Amino acid sequence: MSATTQRLPLGLLALAIGGFGIGLTEFVIMGLLPEVATDFGVTESAAGWLISGYALAVSAGAIGLTAAVTRFNRKHVLTGLMVLFIAGNLTSALAGTYSVMMAGRVVAALSHGAFFGIGAVVAAGLVAPARRAAAIAMMFTGLTAANVLGVPFGTFLGQQLGWRSTFWAITGIGVVALIGMATLVPAGTSTATAPVSLRHEIRAFAHPQVWFSLLITVLGFGGMFGAFTYIAYTLTKVSGFAAGTVPWLLVLFGAGLFIGNSLGGKAADRSVTRTLTVVLAALTAVLVLFALTASNQVLTIVSLALMGAFGFATVPGLQMRIMQYAGQAPTLASGANIAAFNVGNALGAWVGGVTIGAGLGYTSTLWAGAALSFLGLLVLLAATRHATWGGRSPVQPQPVPAGRRS
Repeated sequence: MSATTQRLPLGLLALAIGGFGIGLTEFVIMGLLPEVATDFGVTESAAGWLISGYALAVSAGAIGLTAAVTRFNRKHVLTGLMVLFIAGNLTSALAGTYSVMMAGRVVAALSHGAFFGIGAVVAAGLVAPARRAAAIAMMFTGLTAANVLGVPFGTFLGQQLGWRSTFWAITGIGVVALIGMATLVPAGTSTATAPVSLRHEIRAFAHPQVWFSLLITVLGFGGMFGAFTYIAYTLTKVSGFAAGTVPWLLVLFGAGLFIGNSLGGKAADRSVTRTLTVVLAALTAVLVLFALTASNQVLTIVSLALMGAFGFATVPGLQMRIMQYAGQAPTLASGANIAAFNVGNALGAWVGGVTIGAGLGYTSTLWAGAALSFLGLLVLLAATRHATWGGRSPVQPQPVPAGRRS
């Protein structure tokens, strides 16, 4: 293999920068809600809709917006989505009212799902088939870096200079990502030799393994996120950490995300099915261990890092699996899987909230997360057996020649 094929293309760096900005937009608002609520004179619950509304818009954009642009050149679509992202965050930075702020959040969120869905297809097409999961992991590295570095810094910036300064910074990151994608992503990342129609993309959903993949994503990733949603309560009420230490513990969790994403991508390039089986089983075991030892601070720190690592190690494999079974029409299926991640987030948070509301304590969210991840593992095993009995193998999406234009 030549040195050229061994190096990851610079276009992946541009996609990662875009992922960093989008991840920062999604998560940094959590640390700035008190300032935002005070500025706009709204309640904490109303401010919380800036998070919930964003998540709902991500799911809508992941499917609806992706479906609307399947016939267009993917590079042009990605740059257009980044313009939408910039516009949304600029609106948030300038917002004079709560409703305008919400509008900015929704506009930015619409680009989120479509960006990662289409970006995963583009990333996979930039490298040799044996490195596609690693390329997808590289794009998602931006999202994990946003959790490790971006959110703490963005929160600090917003607290020191006002929450609007954070959204100005995110807007600037969007501009850098836009320039990078315009200059570093090859112009030949078009949809196929001929334009792919929406009808052709929809046909991918006739394959039962595409639906299995979506369900595995909802359950497997939902288990991790359900446990994470209420982790501050677990850390302070059960493990006995001071509230001031929680942000630093979350940096440790973010480091786990970063490492898991990278190693998960490399492992998935060797075998998607084996990687997902091992990782989902390990995630289930870690969540059970966490629930049993949450009162021990040392073991809690270890479990927190492992939960992040195994939780995000699923992402490249889950995205690669659905793209493989979607075959020559992976764009809409890839976007649908991004929506499935967000559905899993919502499901995990809801189930965790139900267990707490039922008086089962703050470790109950860990047990609920373990149950969801285990269900995801069972669905994966059933899907693998179904594929074996049916004699249907995944189809590797074909890369587009670098010089081809739509």
